Amino acid sequence: MFLEFNENILKEIKTPFGSINSFIKKDEQNIDQKTIDSFGEEWSKFDYFSKEEIEQVGNDYFDILPDNILEKETTTILDAGCGTGRWAKYLADKVKVIECIDPSNAVLTAQHLLKKNENVRISKASVNHIPFANESFDFVFSLGVLHHIPDTEEGIKKCVEKVKYGGYFLVYLYYNLDNRGISFKIMFWLTNIVRLFISKLPQKLKSLLCDLLACIIYLPMIFLTKVVKTLLPFSKIYQRIPLSYYQNKSFRIIRNDSLDRFGTPLEKRFSKLEIKAMLKNAGLSNIVFSKKEPYWHAIGQKNK
Repeated sequence: MFLEFNENILKEIKTPFGSINSFIKKDEQNIDQKTIDSFGEEWSKFDYFSKEEIEQVGNDYFDILPDNILEKETTTILDAGCGTGRWAKYLADKVKVIECIDPSNAVLTAQHLLKKNENVRISKASVNHIPFANESFDFVFSLGVLHHIPDTEEGIKKCVEKVKYGGYFLVYLYYNLDNRGISFKIMFWLTNIVRLFISKLPQKLKSLLCDLLACIIYLPMIFLTKVVKTLLPFSKIYQRIPLSYYQNKSFRIIRNDSLDRFGTPLEKRFSKLEIKAMLKNAGLSNIVFSKKEPYWHAIGQKNK
């Protein structure tokens, strides 16, 4: 019954937290186990986000959704790589049903965060083996996930398979700084060397160092952003400052993203053109990229 998406799903979902269904296979492919374990540990540390934090960051990622995509009585959603479940929390009151999958122990954190949302169900599964029939969902999204697997394009195709014809797929993939200048890119590649070192450390030491980096890298850049913005209130030059995106984010989100940035073993980055090509190859059209950070998040409609 679980493998078939049907009208009885609401009845099934009303008691989703007695256990978490697991569909992880021993022969899983297109996953990096060290990265999965890292995220499981990360989300056990950052296991809570306030309503305001979820709303603020959710508005950044879902800014390009078509007006008619979220319907309380009809819209069915798949969150592919749910992590803590914060995106499902953001959308739960706006749609009929949300299915969440994640291959890591983050499902335990998501279970706690979503315990009051009876229209949300969580399963331990990877994008390589999504336990639903094809063309099951009106809307599928994967935010900050598919750049952490070996074959990102294959992951996109697996997600799009689950979208109904005429439905939508939203993705966020790390950008390769294709819209930034040379100084910005040099700074990034220097910090990436730091990531390659820190991501191999034991979890407690890794977390401690990432918290330290949040203080000595993120906070000074945020302070500089605010100073420039105050001195030049009618200019957008502050947007050229690295990490300016975090100027209005809580310190919890900053620490979380520092751990995400420096503590993840496998990280891939893509240009806007590369992402558009992968979405087209997966069968999407009407592709729209957000003009705002985080870069790049884009949405496409599945061809009929």
